[in-house]
Amino acid sequence: MLTLAILIPLLASLVLAFVPLGEVASRWTATGAAALSLVALVIVWAGGGDGFRAVAEVPWIPTLGIAWRVGVDGMSLALALMSALIFVAATAWPLKLHDARAYYAWMAFLAGVSIGLFVTLDLIVFYVFFDLSLVGMYFLIGRWGHGDAQHAALKFFVYTLAGSLLILIGIIVLALNMPTLTFDMRAMIDSPPLAAAGMVPGLVFLAFVIGFGIKTPVFPVHTWLPPAHVNAPGPASAILAGVLLKMGTYGLIRIPLQMMPDTFARWALPLAIVGVISILWGSIVAFAQDNLKRRIAYTSVNHMGYTVLGIAVAGSALGSETARQLAMTGAVVEMIAHGLITGALFLIAGAVWQRTGDYHLPNFGGLAGPAPRLTGAATLAAFASLGLPGLAGFVAELHIFLGAFGVYPWLAAIGLLGILITAALFLRMLRQMFFGDLPKERAGFTDLDRTETALLAGVLILVVLIGIWPTWLLSLIDAASLIPTPGAGG
Repeated sequence: MLTLAILIPLLASLVLAFVPLGEVASRWTATGAAALSLVALVIVWAGGGDGFRAVAEVPWIPTLGIAWRVGVDGMSLALALMSALIFVAATAWPLKLHDARAYYAWMAFLAGVSIGLFVTLDLIVFYVFFDLSLVGMYFLIGRWGHGDAQHAALKFFVYTLAGSLLILIGIIVLALNMPTLTFDMRAMIDSPPLAAAGMVPGLVFLAFVIGFGIKTPVFPVHTWLPPAHVNAPGPASAILAGVLLKMGTYGLIRIPLQMMPDTFARWALPLAIVGVISILWGSIVAFAQDNLKRRIAYTSVNHMGYTVLGIAVAGSALGSETARQLAMTGAVVEMIAHGLITGALFLIAGAVWQRTGDYHLPNFGGLAGPAPRLTGAATLAAFASLGLPGLAGFVAELHIFLGAFGVYPWLAAIGLLGILITAALFLRMLRQMFFGDLPKERAGFTDLDRTETALLAGVLILVVLIGIWPTWLLSLIDAASLIPTPGAGG
């Protein structure tokens, strides 16, 4: 089933590349492929199981220990499910496009490689999917973006490719330090190849942190993100924020935390400090933005800072095991919540651009009158993003800060300021866009159509469901299985 979840959208991208379909047929071919991937992942979820499940393995390059290995635990299955859902919504989102068939071909391609990254159990295949995701997003931004899209796409590609090369170096060093050459994630998690002491483990850890930190992104390697978001089409921004950024934090957990637990514990405090700086920097800079998309983009730096803080706490050797498990649970829930919430916010921003060709917040106001459905969706997503109780963001942040106070209380206290600033920036955004007098140039502004409303409702219903009944997601994640045993380094 996992192999099908990858291959179906990849095959759809080939069909779209070579079969002359019209715009509507292309759109629904790509959307259908993403939906079938989602169905396959739901079937895996329904099958249950502990540890890695739905495992399949076929040798690829046996002399190097490389194979087509797929399998999921609770974290990777949750991320794959969320990714497939975001791709369904983003691909089905109505757009006015040139060369629509190519656009949907790249969307389907990106869906396949993104899901593949979360379900593979081979580090080389992981790296291949990691790099291929850059290619898909590069073309989506560069060809169908607006403004200075080509420059933004180039900056995105160069930054993240540089980070991926550091990740490749780290992967090679880990594999060479295994008793038998292999790139099997399960083997490296069960028997971490590097001890904590010495320069080599520290350098490998640094390579992973920088590489995945660029993708996440965290301060100060986040500068590629705002121009990429501002100039990308709305659905591409939803995928970039909702799916691609999670590759960075997923990689931090799966590789350095689980495969280098002792080294991670040594450097957990500096990583937690980076997370807190990202929380504050992202929220403060977001508050200063007058561009709708730049404001949302910088909140991603803020929210991924929460995730990094949770991961650092989970990998620390300090505090209680309960505190570390709470932080890990919060980090994974934050990835899911951010994907859904910020994905919805970027789809909303895309709807605004489609109607006005403008993101400048001072040019808006009074949209609650002509666009009540848009106003309702934006308000719900904004309150979820600022951490309002009863919504998904609150569940994630509560877990993270409960865990962080048990391990790094002063950092947790400082990080709480980010929530206050985030609340202020979203409330200000809602006031600027939806309340007050409607400018004359916005007199013809139209509300969300049925398709847009249905797609946003599908995403935001999950945000509410996680907020009021998170048990099903928390039991799927199983944070205890993600935290390695201290002293497990080889």
